[in-house]
Amino acid sequence: MLTDTHCHLETFARRGDFPAVLDRAAAAGVTRLITIGTCPADWNLYASLTNQYPGRLAYSVGLHPCDLGEDDSAWRTAITQLPAFFEPPSSSSLSAPPRPVALGEIGLDRFHLPKDPAKAADLFARQEAAFRAQLDLARDLACPIVIHSRNAFPDTLRVLDEYARASALDLTRVVFHCFTDGPDEVRALNQRGARASFTGIITYKNADPVRAALLAQGPDHLMLETDAPYLAPIPHRGQPNEPAYLAHTAQAAAQLLNLPLDQLAARTTATAREFFALNP
Repeated sequence: MLTDTHCHLETFARRGDFPAVLDRAAAAGVTRLITIGTCPADWNLYASLTNQYPGRLAYSVGLHPCDLGEDDSAWRTAITQLPAFFEPPSSSSLSAPPRPVALGEIGLDRFHLPKDPAKAADLFARQEAAFRAQLDLARDLACPIVIHSRNAFPDTLRVLDEYARASALDLTRVVFHCFTDGPDEVRALNQRGARASFTGIITYKNADPVRAALLAQGPDHLMLETDAPYLAPIPHRGQPNEPAYLAHTAQAAAQLLNLPLDQLAARTTATAREFFALNP
């Protein structure tokens, strides 16, 4: 049985076909999904969905670097809401939704910066400030961290290294989701105790560096994800992605690692369960 460690279920839920998506995932052997928060608009939705489907869904909360809002007050206000999701329910609120399993996705993104250099520098500085504010929270909460890093690997690693040195941030609890860099970068993560998770990109013809990164990390710390509704694997590339398609990514990973599919599924699911502290 497979675990989709990173998907975005908001689109499916809001258009009313989420139960069918969940059923198709189960039929494909994807029995647990972690839906990843990116902004205040989806945090409560994901908490509610997880409450409706215990044991099948888990969720995270975080502020994506591309969802900061128009000014600093917007993201600072949003981030102040995050700790409440992690508070254990009191005896008077036993019906409270389950707690998130991670803080994320958070991080840095140079891909979506404006072309004007001054505006790009200003926005990237705002991204880094929001990233640091959430790392402060993650350190205090001692929770796993889901990293978004797009065209920003050196900067993201620089910030994490600073936190690891200055505040004892545990990098073994860090995963770089949708890894798109190469083997040297994944080795740099692994040397620090962090890890990468991989999407359907490993099935794409032009993704040799990403496949090499998966091989360099090996199976022991591997996690798989769809990043649905984005990045559908072959044979569904170009279509909206969904958790059921994780089966294609798992098959590709098993072939790369020369492992039987059932063994790869068992290992990646056990790794996800340990990393996110999921109940069996």
